[in-house]
Parts: sequence; C-alpha cells; structure tokens
Amino acid sequence: MGMNQTPASERVHISFFGKRNAGKSSVINAVTGQDLAIVSDVRGTTTDPVYKAMELLPMGPVMLVDTPGIDDEGELGALRVKKSYQVLNKTDVALLVVDGTAGRTQEDEKLIERFQHKGIPYLVIYNKMDLAESKVTQDPHGIWVSAKDGSNIHELKERIARLSVKEESKLRIVGDIIGPSDFVVLVVPIDKAAPKGRLILPQQQTIRDILESDATAIVVKEYELRETLENLGKKPKLVITDSQVFAKVSADTPRDIWLTSFSILFARYKGNLEEAVKGVKAIEQLEDGDRILMGEGCTHHRQCDDIGTVKIPRWITQHTGKHLEFDFTSGTGYPDDLSPYKMIVHCGGCMLNEREMKYRIQCAQDQEIPITNYGILIAYMQGILKRSVEPFPYLAMILEDE
Repeated sequence: MGMNQTPASERVHISFFGKRNAGKSSVINAVTGQDLAIVSDVRGTTTDPVYKAMELLPMGPVMLVDTPGIDDEGELGALRVKKSYQVLNKTDVALLVVDGTAGRTQEDEKLIERFQHKGIPYLVIYNKMDLAESKVTQDPHGIWVSAKDGSNIHELKERIARLSVKEESKLRIVGDIIGPSDFVVLVVPIDKAAPKGRLILPQQQTIRDILESDATAIVVKEYELRETLENLGKKPKLVITDSQVFAKVSADTPRDIWLTSFSILFARYKGNLEEAVKGVKAIEQLEDGDRILMGEGCTHHRQCDDIGTVKIPRWITQHTGKHLEFDFTSGTGYPDDLSPYKMIVHCGGCMLNEREMKYRIQCAQDQEIPITNYGILIAYMQGILKRSVEPFPYLAMILEDE
C-alpha cells in the first residue's frame, strides 16, 4: 500500500442505477472521462455490479459502482435487480440515470423510494438533454445532462461532490463512558491466534482510546485479575474482557464495577450493537433442523478449536438442546440470500470496515433474519449479557423489555 492508495473501505461509494436504455454507462463514462462501463447496443449488458476505484475530481478517491439495469425481465433479470438493490446497502451517494426523453418510470420511482427509505443522498440524472423537448424540472434532486455532447457534466460532478461530503466519525470505543484519571482494566488472555506476546488490533485500539481520554489502562491476563483488583487501592471504572474468558472474569469482578467485553464495545463502535442485542433472543426460538449462518469477517488460518466453527456451534447446541445445521462463511463470501437461515451469528467484524458490517446487518434486516455476534451471544448464553450492557442504559432497556 503506497501513501496515496486509499483502501476501498474508506472511499466514498457512488452507485449508478437506471433502466437499461437510460444511458447509464454513457453517463458514467462522461463523468469519469474514461471508458469504464460497458457501452453496447445490446440492452442489459451488465449482469453484475462493476466496482471501479478511481480519483474523481473535485472529490478525490471514490469507488464507482455500475449496477445491472433495474428493468430486467425473466429469472436472470430478477437476480440482477436483486443485486442492484443489495448494492444500496454499500452506497454513500446514489445516482439514478433516467432517459430524459421518456421521463421517470415505475421502476425509477420504486428506487427513489428506496433511497429515501435508507436515507441515502441521491440525484436523479435526466440524460439525453440534447434530444429532449422540455427540460424543465422542479425536482431539487434532479439535474439535466447529455452524455453525448457533455452538457452539464461538469455541474453534475460538482453536485456529486457536494453530496459526498461525509461527517467525520465522532464515535469512540470507550472514551465517552470514562473520564480523566479513571482506571480501566483490560483482561487479555494471551491469544493462541495472536503472534507471540502481541496484542490484537481491537485491544490496541481500545488502549489508545483510553489513553486519549487521559485515563489509565492496566492490562492483565485472566488469572491475574482478582489479585490486581485487590492491589489497585482504587476502584476501576470499568473492566473490559475478551469474550472467551467472560465467565471467569465476571466471577472475579465485584458487582459494583462495570464489566463489558471488547466485542460489545466494538459492536457499539461500528453501530451494530443494538441489532445484535435484539437478535440474540432468536436462540430461544430455534427448532430441530433449523439452519444457522456463522459469518466471519476475515479468512485467517483456522485453529483446531476455532471459536466460530467449533466452540460457538457446540455451545449453541448445548444451550438449545436442538439438532441444528450450521453453515460457515468467511471473508467476503457472504450470501445475498439469507432466507434459509433462522439466525445469523457474525464475528465482531474487526477486519471489516463499518460499511461492510452495516451492509451485512442491513441485508439481514431487509430479509427479517435476526443477526447477532459472537461476543453478545456468548455473554447471553453465560447469563452475563445484562451485566455487560449496564454501561449503556438504552441497551439494558431492550433486554429488560423482554
């Protein structure tokens, strides 16, 4: 990675949608000044979304996504439309290309509704302005262009740039619930999977956030915790533990000290803790023969007693007493169709960026499949989830409601 290479996850994702003959590919080529998209006279050439990382001035690094036409007939067509809709979950700015000579269609309206429902900033690009009779639009989200002669393409880029200005993330991992001079104890079993003596990324990020709050971080192994708490001489504000030793740490941490886990903090940091807490209850509704999808963000080398493939499925089976089917997916191989599953249990997603994690949660919500994550589920099965969300009152309320 050179200095100037922006990782895909950080780029603003700009997605183009439109019917097959609206001139979507030509508009993309006009905006980028290069032949990125497939332009052909055969309608519906594009069958899969095409991702293209590039610099787009005046914005900088972006990811352009060209989607299949949204008016495809037949079975293949339905699949393409579904893929186009899934792209919405990864989209920061949506651009809908409409044939200006024909006007907006029912499919266009459906898509605009989707943009609004998902809160995605969007523009409707009325193409073929060189051919259209009347170019009047009262649409504040609309702009007239001609991909053919380049009219208004510069203005279009300016408007895309204005839409894509993102709020800097104000999220903190833990800094918003601790104050200066607080003590925070981190319990870190020296992980078989981490290189010798090294902390894994979520632990490093948490320590950094604690130090940035002018608080003190103390890192111990699980069997040193009790003694450390006795010898501190001052009550820590919070104990943060690795989920795998949650039960022991809970037993060793006095009730008047907040206790939570790295995976709970990170689920909150990435904005998906609430869904995970709501989704965890689905474990109580499982029946014999139900399928569960175990999702992992990274494709690291599996340990023989891997938490996602071995331990959690075993614990779920013990907890429910049911005969269940488990499917495993890792890395980017996440299925679009989640309907076979009664429940999704995902890793904390420390290797996935926020957009990809939100995309997966959004797909589950769209298809009404409960989704939770490893740490939340472990805490729940061990009866300590209530305790571990105490620092976040609104989540404690979700659990109380039941």
